[in-house]
Amino acid sequence: MTTRLLNGSDWTAMVLAGAERLSQQAELINALNVFPVPDGDTGTNMNLTMTAGVAELKNKPSPDIGRAAEVLSKGLLMGARGNSGVILSQLFRGFARAVAGQREITVPLFAAALRQGVDTAYKAVVKPVEGTILTVAREAAKHGESIARRTEDISEWMGEVHDKAAETLARTPDMLPVLKQVGVVDSGGQGLVCIYEGFVHYLRNAERQGAASAPYAGGWTTYAPVASASPSPVSAQVTAAAAAHASSAQSRIATESIQFPYDMEFFIRLQGRAAFSEASFRKALERDGDSIILIADGDIVKVHVHSRRPGDVLNAAVAYGELTNFHILNMRDQHRELLHPASGAEPAGETSDPMGLEAASGIPDMPELRAAEAASQAIEPAHPVAFEMADYGVVAVSVGAGNDELFRSLGVDAIISGGQSMNPSTEDLVQAISSLAADHIFVLPNNSNILMAAKQAQELTDRPVTVVPTRSIPQGLAAMLAFQEEQPASVNEDRMLRAIDRVLTGSITRAVRDTVMDGIDIRGGEYIGILDKQIVSSETTVMAAAQRLLERMLASGDETVMLLSGEGAEEGDTAGLVAWLGEAYPDAEVERHEGGQNLYPYLIMVEKSD
Repeated sequence: MTTRLLNGSDWTAMVLAGAERLSQQAELINALNVFPVPDGDTGTNMNLTMTAGVAELKNKPSPDIGRAAEVLSKGLLMGARGNSGVILSQLFRGFARAVAGQREITVPLFAAALRQGVDTAYKAVVKPVEGTILTVAREAAKHGESIARRTEDISEWMGEVHDKAAETLARTPDMLPVLKQVGVVDSGGQGLVCIYEGFVHYLRNAERQGAASAPYAGGWTTYAPVASASPSPVSAQVTAAAAAHASSAQSRIATESIQFPYDMEFFIRLQGRAAFSEASFRKALERDGDSIILIADGDIVKVHVHSRRPGDVLNAAVAYGELTNFHILNMRDQHRELLHPASGAEPAGETSDPMGLEAASGIPDMPELRAAEAASQAIEPAHPVAFEMADYGVVAVSVGAGNDELFRSLGVDAIISGGQSMNPSTEDLVQAISSLAADHIFVLPNNSNILMAAKQAQELTDRPVTVVPTRSIPQGLAAMLAFQEEQPASVNEDRMLRAIDRVLTGSITRAVRDTVMDGIDIRGGEYIGILDKQIVSSETTVMAAAQRLLERMLASGDETVMLLSGEGAEEGDTAGLVAWLGEAYPDAEVERHEGGQNLYPYLIMVEKSD
């Protein structure tokens, strides 16, 4: 049977199959990007990103592929984690734009949509690197366009696209020397191949059942991975940690800092009561709201807003038409439940209709709206509290209780838990930004793998946001030391960027496999010293590795050194390291703090002397 047309139901089933295959292989993908630092999280990031998109797709199914693709794109965008997750979201964002308004697509349009997805993803990356998921996606899409006129069968065509992706993936070690050194293929590219494999599996399985729109029933039969890699104990621990922390990314944000507690989502079905003006409606929401997203699609408007007065929001919206599909959460209650879960109790704030607004038809009438307003007034102060916005707010990603406290002491307002093994999503960052009552927000990602998600969050917020490209905890601390509350935003950005340039970042961790990198023979279990991204030492003891690393970092001997001890750092080793610094570099100023970070016994900051 030939499948010539693909609708929204087919597309949804394909995505579910791709997500399932990605989930099955997440550990394999994590293992691929351990070389040899134990922070492999590409599989985790892609899996969590895809899971967010699938959840959105399940909640809002559509038989039209244009609408289904748009829904998936939104879910991926908000759930994107890490660079691999952001790139994945951009691939599907471009796809959605290409098929917008389509009920069904043929092979040529499918091919064009894949190409637009690639173009969108490349534009999102400041410095694209070949030999990564970008290359795999581009070559597969290019091949798909070249054969689009050869066959009308989507299943056959998708099979060739997958094969080209797998072939390109196998060549990634020839494009990136670091992959060849370690003997693996690109992890992000492997993730994309898994998704495409799921697409093909669904299409072929559906054809055997006689209907391309049949629900995906699973049942993988064969799988020959492009590159084999056994999931290591370390990567298993990484995934376990990710699962443990996935629901608590906001655990470092104070409940009282949530200034707009009611998280509202609903649809307006436009009926010509008043000509809909997005600008004026947005202005009405901004009077006492934040985190506003409006998506107008024909006669339907999707509304998302955080507000202090949900009754006012609903009354402003009802002027344009009928309201339906309410989803209102009290984020303060939800946050308290996350911090202090009640045993056996239903989680607070997780009802989709806490005010009883949704009638059987999904459209409330005016008395119900008035009741909603009354309910909102009853739980607010009779006299609104005077509220003044601060000039600046700062959001920082951190890992380790000690590092969290250091950031707070330097003036950071909102801290998101995250790091090498658990990157926060775009939505986590947007929520943290929205929680701050400030005119201008600075965001410190403090990890190169979080930088793209931070920039994506910047685009989704209404207030001025500056993303300072900090790639490590030490860089983030240096940026905050340079920050001055009384200075204009542009001056502070310049000061923080200069501070980043003046510091060197070092880290000590343990290798998880034998390999050769940067000309150094490394044995699994040894301690390795990393200067920025370059491995400079591999020793049998943490002290020896740290000493070799510091010898590279301290050029003149009169620099300022900050030691952040983490899990695995013994007090005796730390004291010995400080004593050695005092003897070997008597002019160096040494600070030591308990950072508490995992995976890295020591993070080191050296401020270069003028």
